[in-house]
Amino acid sequence: MVVCDGESIPPAMGNEFYDPGNQRAARVNDLFSAIASRYDLLNDLQSFGLHRVWKRRLVRLARAQPGERALAVCCGTGDITLALAACGARAVGVDFSGPMLRMAEARSQKSGGRFPTPDLQPLFIRGDAQQIPFADNGFEIVTVGYGLRNLASWEAGLREMQRVAKLGGRVLTLDFGKPDNGLWRGLYFGYLKLCVPVLGRIFCGNAAAYAYILESLKHYPAQRGMAAKMSELGLGMVRTVNLLGGIMSIHYGVKT
Repeated sequence: MVVCDGESIPPAMGNEFYDPGNQRAARVNDLFSAIASRYDLLNDLQSFGLHRVWKRRLVRLARAQPGERALAVCCGTGDITLALAACGARAVGVDFSGPMLRMAEARSQKSGGRFPTPDLQPLFIRGDAQQIPFADNGFEIVTVGYGLRNLASWEAGLREMQRVAKLGGRVLTLDFGKPDNGLWRGLYFGYLKLCVPVLGRIFCGNAAAYAYILESLKHYPAQRGMAAKMSELGLGMVRTVNLLGGIMSIHYGVKT
């Protein structure tokens, strides 16, 4: 039995894409390779389009200023990276999935008019979020959207984000949460367990890829764990923004 902040959840039969051991990265890479072409569509369907609202909220909290350097870790198909570039930041997206990066590059090429100047078109590179391929203290903004939960060690990923942020830089995370309200949490987990995999099967031909969300969330600390770890790493002004009753959350901290 798994307990999620007081909510008991029967153990799953197992998910082909979730592996808590040494094969975690390979399994997650298989997952995103399988769903890359339908990733944006499925995000719209399963969140009723709200993931776009939540990402815009994160970007507003980042307060990107023209000329600042911004890094989007686990950038996926580039939503947050493109939005930061549209604010005038010199944005870079990092992800370890080649198919997802190709989707991000294609979207960037189609979105050229969004950027204040042509030289602000973002750069997308392949890299490991647990070993970010940049030097210390390089970015005024470091973000991650729906990424830390997929790492073998989310703590290592957050530590790397703190490392590459400049002093005074903003570090922000967005991911699935665990609502405090027991009834709302039960309804939410039920939706993730029963409805989201059906959408995955219908529109992506792969129910397991979307059953993975709940499986990975069971092992993720969500709101309280993330805020505590940010403070432990020495980030200041740590705050949690709960979205839609806590089913999603944004965490914000400043490197001091």
